[in-house]
Amino acid sequence: MLRFIMKYSIEKILTKIKEKIIKFRKWILLLALVLLLFPLSFFMLVYFGVFGKLYSKDELKNIENYLASEVYSDDGQVLGKYYWENRSPITYGELPPFVIQSLIATEDARFYQHNGVDAIGLVRVFFKTLLLGDKKSGGGSTIGQQLAKNIFKRKKSYGILSLPVNKIKEAIYAVRFNSVYSQEEILSMYLNTVSFGEDTYGIKNACLRFFNKSPDSLKIEESALLIGMLNSPT
Repeated sequence: MLRFIMKYSIEKILTKIKEKIIKFRKWILLLALVLLLFPLSFFMLVYFGVFGKLYSKDELKNIENYLASEVYSDDGQVLGKYYWENRSPITYGELPPFVIQSLIATEDARFYQHNGVDAIGLVRVFFKTLLLGDKKSGGGSTIGQQLAKNIFKRKKSYGILSLPVNKIKEAIYAVRFNSVYSQEEILSMYLNTVSFGEDTYGIKNACLRFFNKSPDSLKIEESALLIGMLNSPT
């Protein structure tokens, strides 16, 4: 008798749960649909310029950074500079391989495998950093995304939406960079835009500031030190 009562009670409970699920199924489906569509809708709003204009691929081909005006003597020595940002440009061919290797190893290990956005890195950030709280696991921004941040800055504030808006913009720019520039150009552009603190911009000026030499004269340990500074230049 007791077994019959227990069995009946369990079946009754399961039936009620089933009825509740059926009753609220449409609301559950609607919630799931909203959770799926919201990120896509938000992305499209950023993509189409609701949160500020995005530069087209053609416009990105003509990017210009602040450069220092250098004054030279007759024998080719730099006498002084005039600048808004103390930056002197450098080409990829002038960069020693140690600098490139150090940069890719520390900032974007899959640089040659993705199109500007590293999906594997984003998954790692989601699980390790966000879910598990491991802040030492590294970020998900690629060199292309950091390049976009260096060039366009994060000037506008959108309240609580500021971080996602800026991150999406930087991801879009990173993909566009990959379509209009070679990987070598992206690397040299990045190393020309980064700040090394003390009003020193770009790897060329950093070499002069900290080692009093040109980039092609850097040693392995000097290259590693300069790249290591990028996470916290001050």
